[in-house]
Amino acid sequence: MGDLSADLAPTGVLRAAINLGNPVLAHGTAADPGGVTVDLAREVGARLGVEVELSCFDAARKSFEALTSGAADLCFLAIEPARAAEVAFTAPYVVIEGVYVVPDGSPVRSPADVDRAGVRVGVKQGSAYDLYLTRTLSHATIVRGEDGIAVFEEQGLEVAAGIRQPMTAYVAAHPGTRVVEERFMQIQQAVATRRTAARRRSGSCATWSRS
Repeated sequence: MGDLSADLAPTGVLRAAINLGNPVLAHGTAADPGGVTVDLAREVGARLGVEVELSCFDAARKSFEALTSGAADLCFLAIEPARAAEVAFTAPYVVIEGVYVVPDGSPVRSPADVDRAGVRVGVKQGSAYDLYLTRTLSHATIVRGEDGIAVFEEQGLEVAAGIRQPMTAYVAAHPGTRVVEERFMQIQQAVATRRTAARRRSGSCATWSRS
């Protein structure tokens, strides 16, 4: 494991970026984080025989920036072409769904109804669904913010985009809104590393993530 440890944890400590903005994968506080990504980071560190240092962020784009800037050695992101140009991904370890939330009276009944002129979609800036919708929507307008639901509320948008579990919880707490049940995308979550490390030890993280 010596060479592998040197590739993936060149400082002698595995620095893992954790996105607390995705409650499906991580939860808690920066001082006491938990969730599947925290467990994966600690397991990788244990197999490498190195200590693990967790850096917590409130958005995927900030975890991505930590990895690409060299401030982190690995992070946990949705597989997206825009990201894959800069980092290497393992096979996905979980698949989650992106869905829309709309007001009760909205004519939107399926994802296909969203891509129309005059429809504004609130998204979390730099999220997997922001990147996906930027590539796939031709007529609707994407409105970005620190939180898609917050932008949806503040600007009275027609649609909000997000992950099914927190979107469902939002609707349960906010009468007058509903989830468009059909997903607009599948979000494949994977471990991401720097491309230089991945080239030297291709496939190793994929083995960890599936074991």
